[in-house]
Amino acid sequence: MPVHWVDKLVAELEAKLQDRGKDEYVFNGGLSVSGLQHIGRLRGEVLLGEAVRRELEKRGFRVKQLLTLYTVDPWKGKDEQRREFPDPKAAEKYVGWPLDRVPDPKGCHASWVDHFWSDFGPYIGVFTDGRIDVVTTRELYKGRLKEFITTMVLPRRDEIRRVINKYRGRKPYREGWIPLEPRCARCGRIDSTEALEILGGERVRYRCSHCGYQGEASIEDSKLNWRIEWAGVWWSLGVDFEPYGKDHATPGGSRDSAAELARLLGFEPPEGVWYEWVSLRAGGREADMSSSGFTGITPREWLDIAHPQILRFIYFLHPPTRRVVVDLSEIPSYYSQYYRAERIYFGIEEASTVEETRYLARTYELSHPSSPPAKPPSQIPYSHAAIVAQVVGPERLWSDGLERLKRAGLLGHDEYSIRWAKELLEKAYKWARRYAPKNLKFEIPDSPPEDALRRIEKPDLLEKLAEVLESVEEWSEERIKQALVEFGEGMSSSERRRFYRDFYLAIVGRPEGPRAAPLLSLMDRGFVVDRLRKAANLSRELKGR
Repeated sequence: MPVHWVDKLVAELEAKLQDRGKDEYVFNGGLSVSGLQHIGRLRGEVLLGEAVRRELEKRGFRVKQLLTLYTVDPWKGKDEQRREFPDPKAAEKYVGWPLDRVPDPKGCHASWVDHFWSDFGPYIGVFTDGRIDVVTTRELYKGRLKEFITTMVLPRRDEIRRVINKYRGRKPYREGWIPLEPRCARCGRIDSTEALEILGGERVRYRCSHCGYQGEASIEDSKLNWRIEWAGVWWSLGVDFEPYGKDHATPGGSRDSAAELARLLGFEPPEGVWYEWVSLRAGGREADMSSSGFTGITPREWLDIAHPQILRFIYFLHPPTRRVVVDLSEIPSYYSQYYRAERIYFGIEEASTVEETRYLARTYELSHPSSPPAKPPSQIPYSHAAIVAQVVGPERLWSDGLERLKRAGLLGHDEYSIRWAKELLEKAYKWARRYAPKNLKFEIPDSPPEDALRRIEKPDLLEKLAEVLESVEEWSEERIKQALVEFGEGMSSSERRRFYRDFYLAIVGRPEGPRAAPLLSLMDRGFVVDRLRKAANLSRELKGR
């Protein structure tokens, strides 16, 4: 693998920023809070900029990182958006309203924006070093964007119109066009008004094509054409670097047109890099995460099941132009990849080539919101944590759960490892209940359910297994595995399958479950022996009725 893509981008950007000659540089990202704020939005608009910023700061640059929320965008009222309301039909009246004026469909926040931002905004500091400031276009329209409109856009609107028409193809704006969309005072829409006249520099007369109303509005209660607005945000915030999604990256697309408008208005557009979407795979289907389409999971939901380092690792492992697919059933595999990179970082293991070793070690370093641990921590396999968590139950994760990890030799005594283990047990338990494949999702009922007992074919074998396990010298995964192998010697493959089917019916009440030896090693020997004998006796009794 080549030099890490973050370091390559930093090297390219360092020279370009030096040419700008500023004391402090501004990095920005932009999000429209049109619905579900999913983890895909962390990749380009937050984490990419944060990694570059932190590296440049090590080289002596002063950098301020911002995240701009486009809160004045019109609400489109897609089916998925309207279904968030108790009455989707009644929600049609909000179509075209500014996002931050649409009410919260659940009634727990002040607005649509506040509601859906609540699962994203408060968690940015968990995934990053916390040095990212959030601004909204609503705030900007009351200040710098308003200044941008009055001093730069309106005096040169004819030149701006000619630039935009180059990109509009068959729908050019007519001469005299005013690039503002005021909010209609009658119907509330901001996507159906036409500005007719500028009044006194800060007000505009308009006509609404939706409801027919004519009236006046202030400039700060209006919205710029998207391409001009983007350039206006750059100017208002003094942006020097801003990643952007692939939908803006096509030649002649919105990024090109906004950059041309910036230069027309006398300032340089920010440096940038485009990034690919993040997809979600679930139930055999795969789709790009979408805010307004409500596809994906939020940062809050990710933190329920996995550490922030794991998502950062996934993102920094791949260049931003590479598509990333997140499969929630594969969380244990993501941890395994992360642990391998951790061993490589600490020199415990090497990859097949020097280049790959360096790349994975660097990716591991970048995966930490602050800094990596000072020494190699304990590495607890995620699937093992999920089994432990389900065996001991949610109330005993930090007592029995930690003790069983220590007994298995998986947990050290350092503070970092213990904190990681506590968090891992909680996350793995929630993952097992929500996303785990069938063989890893189980409960151990107090007594085998009657329908499971009726399905046991050979109760005598369970009784014999109880005798074998009772005499195992050391109750460890390796010794239990050895005992099970010896117990199954002489069985045909079909007999062995039937035996394990009976075994799982007795222990977890289903014909399948996690690997037998790891599962049993985490359970009390006396409980296992009694359970097998009880299941065998009850099964015979039921069949004898």
